[in-house]
Amino acid sequence: MSKVAFVFPGQGSQFVGMGAELVHQSSAARDIFQQADEALGFSLSTLCFGGPEEELRLTANTQPAILTMSMAVLAALREKLPAYVPDFVAGHSLGEYSALTAAGSITFADAVKTVRARGQFMEEAVPAGQGAMAAVLGLEREALHAVCEDVTASGHPVQLANLNSPGQIVISGSAEGVKQAGEKAKASGAKRVLPLNVSGPFHSSLMQPAAEKLQKVLAGVDVKDASVPVVANVTARPVSEAGAIVESLVQQVASPVLWEDSVQWMVEQGVTTFVEIGPGKVLAGLIKKIAPADVAIYSVQDMESLDDVVNGGVLC
Repeated sequence: MSKVAFVFPGQGSQFVGMGAELVHQSSAARDIFQQADEALGFSLSTLCFGGPEEELRLTANTQPAILTMSMAVLAALREKLPAYVPDFVAGHSLGEYSALTAAGSITFADAVKTVRARGQFMEEAVPAGQGAMAAVLGLEREALHAVCEDVTASGHPVQLANLNSPGQIVISGSAEGVKQAGEKAKASGAKRVLPLNVSGPFHSSLMQPAAEKLQKVLAGVDVKDASVPVVANVTARPVSEAGAIVESLVQQVASPVLWEDSVQWMVEQGVTTFVEIGPGKVLAGLIKKIAPADVAIYSVQDMESLDDVVNGGVLC
């Protein structure tokens, strides 16, 4: 029996205008945006639909915005297929909160407030300009890990942050550590090193202050056991029990996102269809590089792509 996984994007997938068309065509999607505005106490929907882009790009805004858009798309999908349940859910970094909301572990109102705080904590953890991230293309993870350990040992912390797909790994750490690791990676055979336009060294040990603050916030959130296995970023294995979910979310802030491993594990469990739910097509592109060619991959972010999946019998 072939299996289906719903996957949810993380930071970087946002765009001005996301959700604007959807809320006119789905009352369930409209309700999600209204819930977000009420929970946060400001009009996140206005920011998503009309920008400005520089405000939408701020981490404390981006995180609740992407979560809200993802949940609005899911709500519109559930309007058409109310009984459908995927075999697994997973999300990339921030997207793990979307996955947990989809699995009934966290209410949407709690999730959107939590990721707003998470974004603020991540922005505050390291002063601007002191941290950095870069994508390293074309170098094996073992070789890049050795480079990062070497640079870190010299006093400039840097580590693997996002293991996205074969040949695409993001490193994160101090600005000097990322610079030196990038130079050494090129000398070790990396094809390209691309600095990322981000506000902090996410998923590195420098995010530990943010993890500690987030732990206190999560202590006040009613986290339930997940109704669907959630493949966690920190282990690339499923978590369902509430305590393990909280622990995983705290660790995730300062730990690598094992996305390639997560997709490989789901394929090994029999997943033959991945449906990306939320803005953009970033995860679909990564999964194409990880999964076998016969695995079906869909991106759903508006009514047209949603209808294609529903009417095409993908989720039957």
